Amino acid sequence: MTYEQFANIASKYSINITNAMYQQFNTYYNYLREENEKYNLTTIIEEDDVFLKHFLDSIIACKYIPDNCQLIDIGCGAGFPSVPIKIIRNDIDMTLIDAVNKKVNFVNTLCSEKLKLSHILAMHARCEDIAKTPKYREKYDIVVARAVASLNVLLEYAIPFLKVGGKCVLLKSKLVSEEISQAKNALKELNASIDNVINYNIAELDAERSIVIITKTKPTPSKYPRQQNKARKMPL
Repeated sequence: MTYEQFANIASKYSINITNAMYQQFNTYYNYLREENEKYNLTTIIEEDDVFLKHFLDSIIACKYIPDNCQLIDIGCGAGFPSVPIKIIRNDIDMTLIDAVNKKVNFVNTLCSEKLKLSHILAMHARCEDIAKTPKYREKYDIVVARAVASLNVLLEYAIPFLKVGGKCVLLKSKLVSEEISQAKNALKELNASIDNVINYNIAELDAERSIVIITKTKPTPSKYPRQQNKARKMPL
């Protein structure tokens, strides 16, 4: 995908892509394709698909993220949505976590050696472990996540990382009214409330998407997140 093509598409979603940003996205794509042959990082690998289904789909969230914030991406995989957001919004200080070490290694090499990004670090960790530690618990302004879990599960992983008043910006691959209905108890237990649900269509993919924005209203009870994968086995 050429610079002009990607910039024109992104502009439809009020995102400005400079040529320097495009070169970083192109570097990202080439390194992803190269490493994917070794490690199976993603099933989406054709160039136009990566630019639209991974890069564009991630950066649409930029407008909902405040300036100069502390952000954590839980379940970052091969860097989505945080690394594309970082390319657009270099003001954000980012922590990324994933339970799969090969993906963490890929992201760290990508960011430090290939893209030369600063103030972004991926860690090999599980949410239910790291969210219990004082260094990370209730320290972030924003949590982002994409394609991690259903909302009632995801909230138990995400909310403990937020400061009171902080927000989750959760990217969903479909309309989420049913997930929201199932998450009412989780929201209550975790002291959080839904601010907004943005439903939109990515015309280039003919795909429905949602971004769910959730605010933390009070401190998280100390028992959350639960250990031993209970968030998935017994959702709130």
